[in-house]
Amino acid sequence: MSQDPQWGRRGKDGPPDLDEIIRQFTNKLKQFFGGTPGRPSEPTPSDGRAVAGGIGVAIGIVGVLWIASGFYVVDAREEAVVLRFGRYVQTTDPGLHWRMPWPVEQHEIVKLSEVRSVEVGFSGSTKNRVADEALMLTEDQNIVDMQLEVQYDVKNSRDFVFNNASRDGDGYDLVKQAAETSIREIVGRNKVDFVLNEGRGQVAADATRMIQNLLDDYGTGIRVSRVNINDVQPPEEVQAAFADAVKAGQDKVKQTNEGLAYANDVIPKARGFAARLLQEAEGYKARVIAESEGNASRFTQVAAEYAKAPQVTRDRMYLDTMQQILSSSSKVLVDQKSGNGNLLYLPLDKLMQMSGPAGAATEQATVPVETGVVRAPRQDSQGRGEREGR
Repeated sequence: MSQDPQWGRRGKDGPPDLDEIIRQFTNKLKQFFGGTPGRPSEPTPSDGRAVAGGIGVAIGIVGVLWIASGFYVVDAREEAVVLRFGRYVQTTDPGLHWRMPWPVEQHEIVKLSEVRSVEVGFSGSTKNRVADEALMLTEDQNIVDMQLEVQYDVKNSRDFVFNNASRDGDGYDLVKQAAETSIREIVGRNKVDFVLNEGRGQVAADATRMIQNLLDDYGTGIRVSRVNINDVQPPEEVQAAFADAVKAGQDKVKQTNEGLAYANDVIPKARGFAARLLQEAEGYKARVIAESEGNASRFTQVAAEYAKAPQVTRDRMYLDTMQQILSSSSKVLVDQKSGNGNLLYLPLDKLMQMSGPAGAATEQATVPVETGVVRAPRQDSQGRGEREGR
C-alpha cells in the first residue's frame, strides 16, 4: 500500500486511513498552538490526549461563536421582534440586545418610520396607466379613470410580522387590495360630477378611513398616513362632453355668486327703506292722533265758551277762520261800497314779498283809501285777531 499525505494510507482502490487523517489534524492543531508535531509514521503516547484537547478547544471556539451570534443591534426608529422556534417572545426597542442563538431564537427588524407607498391605477408614473385598476363605475352608471397613491407605515411590529402574507413582507399586496376595494366602493356611492369636481378631497378622506378600517380588521399593524388622488377624469372617448358639462357648472356657480352679490346689495337697502317707511308711518300716526286729540280738546273748550257767550264765540271763530285763510293768500280785499272809486293802488304783492314770509304770515298790509278800507285781521300779542273799522 502506498502513502498519501492528504488521505493517509490507502491502497490503490481502498478507502483513506481514518487514523492518519486524525493524526494530521492533530499535528495542525499543535502547530497552531505552538507545539511540535509528531511524525506521521511514528505516533507518540500523547497523541490521544492532544487530539482530545484539540477537539475540546475547537468545540469551545464554536460554542463561543454560537453564543456571540445571539447579539444584535436595533437602530433608532426600529423595533425587533424576537421569535423562539417561530413563536413570538418579545419586542425589543433600539439598542444592543441578546437572544438565544439560532436555531433556538431569531429576530426580525421592523422599520417603523419608513413610509411605504402603493400605487393604484398606474405604475411608476401617471403616464403608465393600468386600465384594469383605474376604471371605476359611479352611482349614476358613469365610468371614471382614477389614479391614486396610498402611503403607509408600521404602527405595531408584532402584527406587522405575523399578519402580513405579502410577496416581500412589507404589506404591499394587502394594502393594495384594501385600497382597490375601498376606492371602488366610495366611487360607486357617489355621482360622477361629485367625483370629478368638488368631491375629490372628500373621496380621499373617505378612502383613508375605509382602508384603515380594513387593515385594522385584519390586524396588519399598518397605519395609513395619506391617500393622494393623482388624477381623476372621464374616459378619453367622452372627455369633450364632460369638459362642456364642467364649464356649464362653472358658469352656473359664477352666475349664482353674482346673484348672491346683487341680493346682498339690494336686500339691505330694501330693508332699510322699509324700516324708514315704517318709522315715518309711525310718526304720521302719532302726529295725526295728537292733532285729533288736540282738536277734540279745543272743540270741547270752544263748546264750553260758546255756551257761556254765543255771539262773542262766533265772532272769535270768524276772525280765526279769516286769519287762517288770508295768511296764506296774497290777495287784498277792498270794500268800495262806501267809496267814490278814486283809489290809490300800490304794488302790494311786491311789498309783501319784500317784507318776507314771516311778515306776510303775521300781518297783512293795509290799503290807505279815503273810506271803506277793509283791513285784514291782524294778530295781537295775545294771539287773538281783531277786525278794524269798515
